[in-house]
Amino acid sequence: MQKPILILGACGQIGTELTFELRAKYGSENVIASDIREGSEVLMNSGPFELLDATNYEAIEDVVMHYEIDEVFLMAAMLSATAEKFPMRAWNLNMNSLFNVLNLAKERKINKVFWPSSIAVFGPNTPKKNTPQNTIMEPSTVYGISKQAGERWCEYYFKKFGVDVRSVRYPGLISWKTMPGGGTTDYAVEIYHEALKSGKYQCFLDKDTKLPMMFMDDAITATMSLMESKPEKLSVRSSYNLGSMSFTPKEMAKSIQKNIPDFKITYAPDFRQQIADSWPSSIDDSAAAHDWNWKPKFDLETTTKEMLGNLKQAL
Repeated sequence: MQKPILILGACGQIGTELTFELRAKYGSENVIASDIREGSEVLMNSGPFELLDATNYEAIEDVVMHYEIDEVFLMAAMLSATAEKFPMRAWNLNMNSLFNVLNLAKERKINKVFWPSSIAVFGPNTPKKNTPQNTIMEPSTVYGISKQAGERWCEYYFKKFGVDVRSVRYPGLISWKTMPGGGTTDYAVEIYHEALKSGKYQCFLDKDTKLPMMFMDDAITATMSLMESKPEKLSVRSSYNLGSMSFTPKEMAKSIQKNIPDFKITYAPDFRQQIADSWPSSIDDSAAAHDWNWKPKFDLETTTKEMLGNLKQAL
C-alpha cells in the first residue's frame, strides 16, 4: 500500500509536473499537493490540495500528521535571478523551508525527504567542463549560497540524525507545460514561445554562453528514480550532479531554425549574464549513473521537437 506523499511548492515549474507524474504512478489520493497559492485549474482538480506556507513549521506538521505523510518533496524556492533582487526573502524561504522538513524527519514524523539543489552551487573557480561531483564550489549568487548551505545541512542531518534525505543538482530545465519562475536559464523556455508567437527573440544571455540544460521529462524521471532507490545504493547525501545536454543560445536558435527557418534571435545580455558566467558548461554525473542508473533520454534536437510540437497545439 502506497504511503502518502506531500509536495511543498507544487504549483512551481518542477512541482506542477512532478505532482502529475507522482499521482499517475501512486494514485491521486496518495499525493497531497500544496503551495502558498492555488495552481492551475488542471492541477487543482487532479487531487488533494492544501494552501501551505513552506516556512511555517506548525502548518506543515499539521498537514503531515493529518494525512500521515511518509515522504516530502520540498520544491518551494526562490530562484537565481529573482533571489538577487530579494536576498533576505530568498534566504529565509530557501533555508527555513529546508530546516522545517529536515526537523520533521529528525523527529521521525516523516521517513524520506527530497530537496533539490542546483548547478548554482558552483562558482567562478569551479572547473567549467565536466564539473566533478566533488569540487571547488564558492557560489557567487544568493540562490547558490542557499543551495550550497542546504547541501551541507542535508549531509549533516543524514550523518548526525540518520535522516533519509536525497537531492540532485538540477541544471537549467526546459518545459512546455509550465513557465519558468525567475531563473537564469529561463531563456531556453521563452525562446520557443517567442519563436512560435513572433518569429523572433531577444536573449538576455550572450550567444556563446554554454550551460547545462535538461528537458523536464528527464528531470522528473531522475527525481523519482532517486527517491525509489534503495538507501544502501546511495553514496551521496549532499546532492548528486545531474547532467543531460549543454548548448549555447546560438546553438539553440539554430535548432529552432531547422523547424522555423525565418526565426531571428538578437542578444542583449543583462545582469543574468554574470550569474551564467559563474556556472559550469557541462556536468560529470557519473556518480548518479553508477548509484541509481541515471541516464537522460533527451538531447537538444529531441527537446526542440517536443517543445515546438506541443506548444503549437497549446498556443
